Amino acid sequence: MGRRKGGNKGGVTPSSGQSSSSGTGSAPEVPAKMSVADPEGVDEILEERTESSNLDDPAEPLIGSDKTSADYYFDSYSHFGIHEEMLKDTVRTKTYQNVIYQNTFLFKDKVVLDVGAGTGILSLFCAKAGAKHVYAVECSLMADMAKEIVEANGYSNVITVLKGKVEEIVLPVSDVDIIISEWMGYFLLFENMLNTVLYARDKWLVKDGIVLPDIASLYLTAIEDADYKEDKIEFWNNVYGFNMSCIKKQAMLEPLVDTVDQNQIVTNCQLLKTMDISKMSIGDASFTAPFKLVAERNDYIHALVAYFDVSFTKCHKRTGFSTGPRSKATHWKQTVLYLEDVLTICQGEALVGSLSVEPNKKNPRDVDIVLKYSLNGQRCQVARTQQYRMR
Repeated sequence: MGRRKGGNKGGVTPSSGQSSSSGTGSAPEVPAKMSVADPEGVDEILEERTESSNLDDPAEPLIGSDKTSADYYFDSYSHFGIHEEMLKDTVRTKTYQNVIYQNTFLFKDKVVLDVGAGTGILSLFCAKAGAKHVYAVECSLMADMAKEIVEANGYSNVITVLKGKVEEIVLPVSDVDIIISEWMGYFLLFENMLNTVLYARDKWLVKDGIVLPDIASLYLTAIEDADYKEDKIEFWNNVYGFNMSCIKKQAMLEPLVDTVDQNQIVTNCQLLKTMDISKMSIGDASFTAPFKLVAERNDYIHALVAYFDVSFTKCHKRTGFSTGPRSKATHWKQTVLYLEDVLTICQGEALVGSLSVEPNKKNPRDVDIVLKYSLNGQRCQVARTQQYRMR
């Protein structure tokens, strides 16, 4: 996943035969969101790092590999690099820190379960906030490092690191007062760690116990993205004079995780699904949600973009963060679903349809997405169903 190059931004008056857009149309107003707690002023710009493919295994097949995210999920979290990226995501880490430090009344003398503890940073925050005891569960080899980190910081008497799957470990206590976890994946649900949190909630959380965060919401919008679609998708039509469009079909099936410029947004942003983690059932992570995206300027639509917000509602003051294009960037970025059609849309016209989401049956850590959309506009009439798979 690299940085996107951007493209021609702003509003235009589309005309036939035009393949890109330009102009100075104003961006739509951002919907009201909760503020990111940031009392220490952590709005510094961090250097974004992109992964190099120079060391990729040349023997790894491009298409048809049987290896899925279930095979390498836990091993991938054994490497320090992914934890460095998450810890340096100040939107993510500082929000959790502020929720804990500014609401010590929630944690004082309470037993806490940290699901997917990683380096143990959330457990350390909880211990420092006065938790009676914290059980940090981590399945990857990072659990060994977490134990050393806990010892090095003098919290061995408060934090117990348990190595193993939440579904398989034996917790030394019968119940806990708080479950805290940073379970969110790309597109909110990729890697399916939410089900693990719900399992822990049902097994160990006391009545009236707290899950942090407790609210997660998935949103959808539409963007103009001619240049990047040309670079990532249409590229396969002619590769040094050869037709490789069979790979284009594969590229269209896989959503792109990348940072979207807010000026690319053409329509309103619509809420698809809100999940109350303290009350929802495991099956609620599979859903079909209708949408109606209304164009706020004349432009082209090349892709739909999904992002999510999370909220901590049990605090003195409701706190949370957004991963949307108009918010400070996070390591989750946004999820881009490229359309087979290039839609010409005029201001006030609506792209309508539905988005269906469910875990892949073969590998529940992957996500299957079915998008149905139609536009009956002045310059464009289309109806199509597309399928995607995040893996």
